[in-house]
Amino acid sequence: MHPRYQQAFATLPTLLQSALQPILAADDFAGFITASQAGELKKHCGLTDSELAFALLPLAAACAVATLSDFKVGAIARGKSGTLFFGANMEFAGTTMQQTVHAEQSAVTHAWLRGESALACITVNYTPCGHCRQFMNELNSGSGLTIELPGRAAATLGDYLPDSFGPHDLAITTLLMDDIDHGFIAAGDALTQAAINAASHSHAPYSKAWSGVALQTASGAIFAGRYAENAAFNPSLPPLQGALNLLSLSGHSLSDIHQAVLAEAPDAALSQQSATAATLAALGCTRLTTVVLNKA
Repeated sequence: MHPRYQQAFATLPTLLQSALQPILAADDFAGFITASQAGELKKHCGLTDSELAFALLPLAAACAVATLSDFKVGAIARGKSGTLFFGANMEFAGTTMQQTVHAEQSAVTHAWLRGESALACITVNYTPCGHCRQFMNELNSGSGLTIELPGRAAATLGDYLPDSFGPHDLAITTLLMDDIDHGFIAAGDALTQAAINAASHSHAPYSKAWSGVALQTASGAIFAGRYAENAAFNPSLPPLQGALNLLSLSGHSLSDIHQAVLAEAPDAALSQQSATAATLAALGCTRLTTVVLNKA
């Protein structure tokens, strides 16, 4: 079991500990619980979907990288498939506040990068801020997405964000987590191809600035993130943050990053290059290559 889970794990009910231990102890545990595993946990412990998600929140919060605030927020995104995806806030010393990742963004992006096509519910240990409410408004789950908080009745995103502004107001029909492929040609080494493939599945319907980032650790593991744009612009999540989120939730330290590749369109209205380079440099990585996206 990864050391970060040990303290939170010790607080869980004994019955849940016994069922969870083999899952958390697996060498390849990467911060998500499959639908079949969740089903076994619910059956073994007599829990509902909501009860299981609430019980797992301390484990998700244990994944937080709260370098600046020391305030750990955890989130669990339940996909339509039944898979449970951990999420946690991430902060980076030496960079601007705009580079941080909120727990809800973390859980949503985690599910998206793992191939989940839609979400049924978000469970979080603190009330979602306006930034996160707007970010979730980009999802194909729509205003009907269920949001669960400890000690409160379940509500919908529509309840938390009434009279909202979103993609439908701008006639955007392809939403975050919809299946899309922009068809960029994946060439080069494995790291470069991972960045290009991520860009091909990025969500940038407003700026058309499709982009992807791939990170490689010293051990050779590769983690790729995609740009997740928002109708209100500011809640947009850069591709680097998606990759950092996936790397961290998979159990790696941010200091493990050896090199990175950014893939973006040459004529886009905005570029991720300067912010990506600055954030990576703050994390101790100066090996960033930028490649241009091309179509056949």
